[in-house]
Amino acid sequence: MIVLGIETSCDETATAIVTSDRRILADVILSQTDDHRPFGGVVPEIAARAHLQHIERLTTQAMDEAGLRFDQLDAVAATCGPGLIGGVMVGATFGKAVAFAANKPFLAINHLEGHALAARLSDDVAFPYLLLLASGGHCQLLAVEGVGHYKRLGTTIDDAAGEGFDKVAKMAGLPYPGGPAVEAAARTGDPARFALPRPMKGRPDCDFSFSGLKNAVRLVVETLPKPLSGCDVADLCASFQAAVADMVADRTKRAIRAFPAAKTLVAAGGVAANQTLRATLTQVAAENGLAFAAPPGRLCTDNAAMIAWAGVERFRLGLTDGLDFAPRPRWPLAGGN
Repeated sequence: MIVLGIETSCDETATAIVTSDRRILADVILSQTDDHRPFGGVVPEIAARAHLQHIERLTTQAMDEAGLRFDQLDAVAATCGPGLIGGVMVGATFGKAVAFAANKPFLAINHLEGHALAARLSDDVAFPYLLLLASGGHCQLLAVEGVGHYKRLGTTIDDAAGEGFDKVAKMAGLPYPGGPAVEAAARTGDPARFALPRPMKGRPDCDFSFSGLKNAVRLVVETLPKPLSGCDVADLCASFQAAVADMVADRTKRAIRAFPAAKTLVAAGGVAANQTLRATLTQVAAENGLAFAAPPGRLCTDNAAMIAWAGVERFRLGLTDGLDFAPRPRWPLAGGN
């Protein structure tokens, strides 16, 4: 089975071709980081126009790299939400057009399900498993029982972890995107220098909160001489990263107890590419008798290979969609908004 995947939910224009035996025949990603860096974040209208400009060329490039014609595809999968609706509409409409022209089934993919199933592409993880999904827009703990069967155990009550990394980077004078910049600066920092809070730690539920931690970083920055020294920036980033790792570890331990059927702890989403967080979760998994899996960094950040793979998973269960499927800016993977 061969599926074309298309991803345009934020600021990466991506196309990929994946087979049902887990081969990635093509994986093309065009980052818009340089377009958005002057604004310190993603500008939705700029993102949508860039998707529209590049999606056809990138899809042709992917097909050429795979050495395939469109009539050799089995299905076309495209992200149809959640995300920046202008970008989502570009990818969804283009995917429908390819499916119609090639007379192939269309699969409307939830972007979060792409992340949720990515470890099955990279590591062949068996159901059921516990998933930490952490990205710029989401932070959730999910019981993954099968394709389309997800139970949310905990979520952020305010901001997402990735959004926290971006804001801390901005406060520290680091470039966008903030996640890699904070991680790089933290490598030479002292994680114990600044006593930052661990919101929600010790609570009996599995929810997260990051707004208070961001505010604590802001208050620290206000007390430091300006401009911040390299040492101040490194220590601030290391302290913030350590606080996030502690919070995530505590919340994940709660979720492990809430979902004893899980045999594997999986981390996915852009924040899951953070090596400190991966090391912390590896330890949490080992201490609780679980295996740990996380896709390689390229499959953690937004990409079309995970969308194509989610398409494979859904297509072999007969879960196709009509060309009238409406893109969704909000599309919960499991219960709630």
